Amino acid sequence: MLDTLDAAAVRRWCASGLAALKRHQGEIDQLNVYPVPDGDTGTNLVLTLTSAQQALAMDLDTLPDSGPTAHGHALRLMAQGALLGARGNSGVILSQILRGFADQVAGVPAVRGRELAAALRSGTAAAYAAVSRPVEGTVLTVVAAAATAAEGTDSDDLPAVAGVAARAAAEALARTPQQLPALARAGVVDAGGRGLCVLLDALVEVLTGESAARPAPPPRSARPAATVARETGSDEYAYEVQFLLDARVEAVAGLRRALDALGDSLVVVGDGREPEGTWNVHVHVNDVGAAVEAGVAAGRPYRISVTRFADQPASPPGPVVAGRAAVVVATGGGIADLFAAEGATVVPANPSTGELLDAVRSTGAARVVVLPNDANTEAVASAAAREAHQYGIKVSVVPTRSPVQALAALAVRDGDRRFEDDVIAMAEAAGACRYAEVCHASREALTVAGPCRPGDVLALVEGEVHLIGTDLTDTCAAVVDRMLGGGGEMVTLLTGVDAPAGLTDAVRAHVARRWPFVEVHAYLGGQPFYPLLVGIE
Repeated sequence: MLDTLDAAAVRRWCASGLAALKRHQGEIDQLNVYPVPDGDTGTNLVLTLTSAQQALAMDLDTLPDSGPTAHGHALRLMAQGALLGARGNSGVILSQILRGFADQVAGVPAVRGRELAAALRSGTAAAYAAVSRPVEGTVLTVVAAAATAAEGTDSDDLPAVAGVAARAAAEALARTPQQLPALARAGVVDAGGRGLCVLLDALVEVLTGESAARPAPPPRSARPAATVARETGSDEYAYEVQFLLDARVEAVAGLRRALDALGDSLVVVGDGREPEGTWNVHVHVNDVGAAVEAGVAAGRPYRISVTRFADQPASPPGPVVAGRAAVVVATGGGIADLFAAEGATVVPANPSTGELLDAVRSTGAARVVVLPNDANTEAVASAAAREAHQYGIKVSVVPTRSPVQALAALAVRDGDRRFEDDVIAMAEAAGACRYAEVCHASREALTVAGPCRPGDVLALVEGEVHLIGTDLTDTCAAVVDRMLGGGGEMVTLLTGVDAPAGLTDAVRAHVARRWPFVEVHAYLGGQPFYPLLVGIE
């Protein structure tokens, strides 16, 4: 039994947690409720914690001349490594839980039961703050339950408090299907929450020397659903407004109320100084002017940034670097070549925060736009953007969900415009490009278009299953018809690595017959999983 969490225990926790996640990686990946073969929460958590362990291993137990305790230093290394290696929403959220944990106990002489409870509460707050629109029934609910249970013990017995927290997390995980209808329909628990439970069980094992691992709740008989709630803001609001604000604490309370009435994804984070400090303000709105006016009413806003559908931190002063650049995440050699031809720096699919940050810095530009082309990578891109500000680089994330949207965005770039205006134009072009994906179902599922079975052809429009077929070419032609029925002048086709010969020719000929005035561009994309990606502009 360990009475305190020292630096050596932190290192063992990281190693044990990583080993446990690797054992449960496949199980957690399978909790994905989407009927296409891209469930990767378990994989993303493993890669995130691998980076955390590497950060600890490279440190060699050295301590800075001043600052945190030995255990605090180890926890901060673990959190920083997790942030730089974070992949997907789950990895980003885990990195923020670890950051909050580390911030709370870095300076305390010893971490016992009450300190652990406070650290879990701090990690919970950091995790909720990292998500623009928190959704219950996710890992957020699980970490909050662990913190509440730990606080309720009101004890300094570290192993006992850790055990209570781990049990409460497992119980909260079992309840997640009652909170998210998509989980209930799929008969699964939240994947990110399951990963957190594995890590808490690993902590109990380090503290007690006894295995605390427990299986996930058994699946129900329901079949997987085709969609899941996302931890992002509503598409109802078109613009992201962010600025730094010098204001008094009491004025910020009024600012929160004003901005909350204007939009969503509201985050206001201060530097802790009282009675007056500096605040980082972020909100998604339709009325940009009203949001800025609310800041003026509260104090002195500056470094005001406006982008559309992006999570972009304000950049503090830093070294000036010349020029602009674009960084694009690409899956498939052909797609990568298309982006490179547009002058973009290309990063392979599913990058870590550190890999995206390295790509941003490698451009040598002071202003960089990042096109993630995936919902999970958007969270990683936002984390990389937050890190980039310390290098004096202003980063805007345009939330593209498909390579065809990124191609549309890059096509309207104009270096003669102000950077902020150029980002807005790119976001508008991406938003005006409707996208579809055609793939084969990897499992049985109940979709909004009806039930599907392994091998069926699925056509997803804007991420939702619209058509289920048995013939690939016929389904591709049908989804193009459906999309052009809503208007469009140009069709972009990207063929995947598994696309049969003649697929694009057949679709092109179909469009020529049915839609003679529509222009068609076809390219070899080389992406996995999806034989065809479609863009309509």
